[in-house]
Amino acid sequence: MTTTTEQSGAEATEAFAGRIFESVLGLIDAWSIYVGDKLGLYDALADGPMTRDDLVSQTGTHWRYVTEWLEQQVTTGFLEVDDPGADPEQRQYSLPEAHREVLCDRDSVNYLTPFVRLITAGGMQLPALLDAYRTGGGVSWEQFGPDMRTGQAEMNRPWFLNALGTEWFPAVPELDERMRRSDARVADIGCGEGWSSIAIAQAYPNLTVDGFDIDEASMIAAREHARNAGVGDRVRFHHIDGSEVIGEGAYDVVALFECVHDMAHPVSVLSTARQLVKPDGHVVVMDEAVGDAFGDRNDEVERLMYGFSLFVCLPDGMSHGDSVGTGTVMRPSQLARYAVDAGFAGVDVLPIENDLWRFYTLTQ
Repeated sequence: MTTTTEQSGAEATEAFAGRIFESVLGLIDAWSIYVGDKLGLYDALADGPMTRDDLVSQTGTHWRYVTEWLEQQVTTGFLEVDDPGADPEQRQYSLPEAHREVLCDRDSVNYLTPFVRLITAGGMQLPALLDAYRTGGGVSWEQFGPDMRTGQAEMNRPWFLNALGTEWFPAVPELDERMRRSDARVADIGCGEGWSSIAIAQAYPNLTVDGFDIDEASMIAAREHARNAGVGDRVRFHHIDGSEVIGEGAYDVVALFECVHDMAHPVSVLSTARQLVKPDGHVVVMDEAVGDAFGDRNDEVERLMYGFSLFVCLPDGMSHGDSVGTGTVMRPSQLARYAVDAGFAGVDVLPIENDLWRFYTLTQ
């Protein structure tokens, strides 16, 4: 006779097996998006319905692989087809408008293709990650390659350009007012490909920005982005470690966007930020909106941040000598400890609403 407990156990096992199966399907979808992104298939389809052969001709791909990819995309619900029963070369495939925004619209905060690109870049380094897990070493940002760098930059770009100067900083009147001064200077430490610096310059046309990052490829890209955005005269980028920046009391605002948790030596960088900012200036940190303590929340955001930590941020941080090994899941109390060790009085959470990120000001 089967007991209720055994039935519950069997149901739980079946449910968990179902979750793993759905995860595998999601992984397949992610890889198919990576293919569509890298080969320009989605961008081509964004212009309107196409036959397989038209798509092959426009993207320089092989018809047999594209046939399979198109059928998979219809089967998984990403694309639509006019007549499934028609000969493969006669079918018209189309990208629904709602899907086009998510897969192709680089200006939309719903644009998630680079999200897939960067997490796939992490997966490509699994052999190196396994070695790091065994030895305590790491996988550097440079080793992750261009897909990681561009994926991160393109994911954050629409958020910075659409929200930084219209929602985030205006929610803090004293910060917003300070940045509107005609002689204001901002240091953007850990700026990556520079979209935060560019967004600041666009939102506040009277100030100048110095962006700093340890990754040379990011700085090369950032300078090009600034020129193309028309702010190259007010935004300068410097290939340098954040802890080595020099300028006693030179800046009205020092910003560190989504980078403190990646740093091997965050206290040194925050100490530099304290030296750089004017006595009445602002040091602003944007980092992941994780729970206040382990176990406080087990929602999708917390799961996502642990995923980034396992495969990207912690290995990157550990790739540098004598790393503190923070990882993506940096609790507010941990940032506060770093800030106090760097000479700040403490940390306050700013009234900026966002599901993914929390904003702090470091008090002097």
